[in-house]
Amino acid sequence: MADFLSEANDLFEYTQALRRDFHRYPELGFKEFRTAGIVARELTALGLEITTGVAETGVVAILEGERPGPVALLRFDMDALPVTEQTGAEYASLNPGVMHACGHDGHTAIGLTVARLLHAHREELAGTVKLVFQPAEEGLGGAPRMIEAGTLQNPSPDFSLALHLWNEKALGWLGVASGPTMAAAEIFQLRLVGKGGHGAVPNLAIDPIVAAAQLISSLQSIVARNVSPLQSAVVSVTTIHGGDAFNVIPSQVEITGTIRTFDPLVRQRVLERFHELVAGLAGAFNCQADLDLQSITPALVNDPRVAARLQSVAGDLFPDSELDTHYRTMGSEDMSFFMQEIPGCFFFIGSANPEKGLDAAHHHPRFDFDERALSRAAALMASAAVELLG
Repeated sequence: MADFLSEANDLFEYTQALRRDFHRYPELGFKEFRTAGIVARELTALGLEITTGVAETGVVAILEGERPGPVALLRFDMDALPVTEQTGAEYASLNPGVMHACGHDGHTAIGLTVARLLHAHREELAGTVKLVFQPAEEGLGGAPRMIEAGTLQNPSPDFSLALHLWNEKALGWLGVASGPTMAAAEIFQLRLVGKGGHGAVPNLAIDPIVAAAQLISSLQSIVARNVSPLQSAVVSVTTIHGGDAFNVIPSQVEITGTIRTFDPLVRQRVLERFHELVAGLAGAFNCQADLDLQSITPALVNDPRVAARLQSVAGDLFPDSELDTHYRTMGSEDMSFFMQEIPGCFFFIGSANPEKGLDAAHHHPRFDFDERALSRAAALMASAAVELLG
């Protein structure tokens, strides 16, 4: 196999320059027009067959090997977040209120580097690489939109790979697990409607704040008393809004939050209990409950065979690195939609460096990562693709 790590290191200035350019000009989901234009330009320069405008701003490129073989889908997400950057970096966002606070700028640069690495060795490849640059991963449905647009056809992939730079772990760590790896995600918006009144005569009102307080406490019992201690789930209320004055009982309270699960049966039980508690407690306090609960992503499940081969490649490529083969996170990823259709593996590349202050969490205004992770990620993705193509 080619020495992709050395070659990726040789391309570091190219990768870094792309990443910093994407970081300066972040774009929200389905608005990645500038980013997609650069992606298309770089892939066209390699002579690849490309399709643009897939699901608004997605780009798909086909890289053919010299010999027939399977089809590998490699996905890289491009979108930024509605976050105001506070890093102070020389390459900080120039688009007010928009920031690459999750590492997708790095992923896009990695994808273009992988394209160059594999293109340089296309005469040694058996099969086809389908490079997918996806818009709108951050909860906006970019992956299902790309699937609807035919991304899994002409040609149809045999396996899929994707990665994430991961600031929860330090540079040098690798996470390549088998089975459920990232959680299914639901979001909920709940409005409890009562009857407003004066705070001095609460008996004349129907108080949605008291109902909300009881409900929020009771929701914590779902996981504690309905999910086995050997399994995992999360029910988090993350916002609550109600009332404007100290002496006025409001007519309504709004609550939002998220539910995360791995196992489909656990998910079903958690959602059942959620609905029961909302209806029951709202009724007990004479409030009306208006609930909007939406599924964002299914659980991301790595195929055991693909994961095992990737673990072997990672161990050979980075013998001195910490390779975690059991890592799971309650974070969610819409790569799960692709992997429901195509067996694959989603892996993590440690990217934090606390000594340099590069360890803020994902989606934080000070998020940034150690750029040395870029070359490691590109090398592992290229090596894994060649290994799986056989």
